[in-house]
Amino acid sequence: MKRALLSLAFVALGSMALAEPFVWPSTWTTAEPGEAVYGGNLRMYDIGDVRTFNPIISAESTTSRDLIMLTGASLMTLPPDSDVWIPYAAESVEMSEDGTVMDVTLREGLKWSDGTDITVDDYYFRYQAETDPDVGSNGYDSWFIEGEIIQMEITGERSMRFTFPLPDRTAFPVVGSHIPAPDHILGEIYREGGAEALQAAWGLDVNVADTVWSSPFVPTEFSSNERLVLEKNEYFGEWNVDEEGNALPYLDRITFELTGDQDAALNLYLAGEIDMFNPRNLDDIGVINVAIQNGDIDAIVLENMSPVASSQFIVFNWNLASDPWKQDLFRNADFRRAMSHLVNREAIVELVYGGAAEPMWSNVYQVLDYWVDPEVPTFPFDPEAALELLEGIGFTQRNSNGFLVDADGNELGFRLVTNSGATAREQIVQIFADAAREVGVNVQVQTLDFNLMVEQLTTVGEDRPFEAILIGLTGGSRDWPFGVNVIPCGTNLHMWNQDPSGECIAPQETEASQLYYQGRQTLDTEEAREIGYQIQRALADIQPVIYTVSPSAHYSWRTHVRGEHPEDMISDLLGSREYELTFLAQ
Repeated sequence: MKRALLSLAFVALGSMALAEPFVWPSTWTTAEPGEAVYGGNLRMYDIGDVRTFNPIISAESTTSRDLIMLTGASLMTLPPDSDVWIPYAAESVEMSEDGTVMDVTLREGLKWSDGTDITVDDYYFRYQAETDPDVGSNGYDSWFIEGEIIQMEITGERSMRFTFPLPDRTAFPVVGSHIPAPDHILGEIYREGGAEALQAAWGLDVNVADTVWSSPFVPTEFSSNERLVLEKNEYFGEWNVDEEGNALPYLDRITFELTGDQDAALNLYLAGEIDMFNPRNLDDIGVINVAIQNGDIDAIVLENMSPVASSQFIVFNWNLASDPWKQDLFRNADFRRAMSHLVNREAIVELVYGGAAEPMWSNVYQVLDYWVDPEVPTFPFDPEAALELLEGIGFTQRNSNGFLVDADGNELGFRLVTNSGATAREQIVQIFADAAREVGVNVQVQTLDFNLMVEQLTTVGEDRPFEAILIGLTGGSRDWPFGVNVIPCGTNLHMWNQDPSGECIAPQETEASQLYYQGRQTLDTEEAREIGYQIQRALADIQPVIYTVSPSAHYSWRTHVRGEHPEDMISDLLGSREYELTFLAQ
């Protein structure tokens, strides 16, 4: 079988082979040779509390969670200066000519933070857990193509094989982002107690110092809604070095203040109590610049570096058996189109983001501009158009409170939830609710703890516990930016329809699901983009998710924080730095 080979060199001395570490390129940082120093505590913040320390079932995205769970011994990595996946924890990767078989050889010398060797068993255990539907892993859907599983098998002491049922343009992201889970701890729990025991493992009651990780920093202290402390993983540096051979990471510690909201985080930054802050808008930037000019803090500010690699949207619950009237309403495409016409995106751009944002119309983040359909259907702010659509589905009268009602007197209204402490989201829902009430839609705004809101959103059933939620997604791939667990019906973040049957309800849902798999199997990128355009048009037509705006990404950090990316490499897709290469100037 002919193969395309990606490999890293190894060094041999006589008959012995030395494990060659992964060398982090100097082009990924602005640091000069010899400038980086060891030590220090980087002080950061998160607005959300930790929901679980279990890497198998964790689904939410926060900076601290991603740093623990999405870094570490992934088989490959996508460099910040390239679109080509390269071996990372893997020593070599071989892909068959037909793109259906990938052989991976694991690098020698990989270790968990407790000093135990990382082996192929750890990767295989995670695969087993993620493909067990009873576990309910967020990674479950990525291992299937049109219902057929991607097979993983151990083929040797350091080798494994992934066999795809069909050609897959996401083969490298699927395999490359595969991170091990500790078979000697979580695997034992799974084998002894099954899915239920694994789900219960490493919850908030765990002593975090007893958890083990492959990441550069590991949790050692945690106080809910207060603080999370990560310490350097001393074993990480045995297989990760800079170009001068220095073990990584440089930092001793990263401390996250769990602030609860962004205003509190900004106040901590202005007081010099945290070292980094991502401004939400130009108002934040203005406040920071004033503090710099007054000599209160010594900091760097970067404005409008890219659109954000995330979305903010309203989603309605199509599974509301306890209220058949509202369930039918939320499933009505004209209702959702009307609601989209009531999202004043221009006002959100100006009032929430100070002009540093743009309207968003499809499920592809603006930062992935190659994939964004320029002809996707749009629903600009137009209260008259919204009223016309609502009249067309029977809302032609008003009650004594001024709200629209149907012929049976049912009042048009719903409860819209977003997470407390997310200031921008709270402002967005209020702008929308005010516009909706103006035309007679009784929108009741409520804020909830983020973890509780995520739990409601991801509930599977015929009667799910919410009406409408404003939330966002992050993630997505430069290879195929359509969520494997979002677009196809029956997947765990197909948020509007989580019926236990996994079946589609609307024809456009079915069309988008079919197109998703067609595009995923299309290896020619231009052809895949055209299919991606069709996905965006099918879903935008019925608005199962009503997108709001795409803000610009801004960054600020105190000047003693070094090791950032070169400025032309900084974007919300890539971030401002690799934390493995970050250091504090003395």
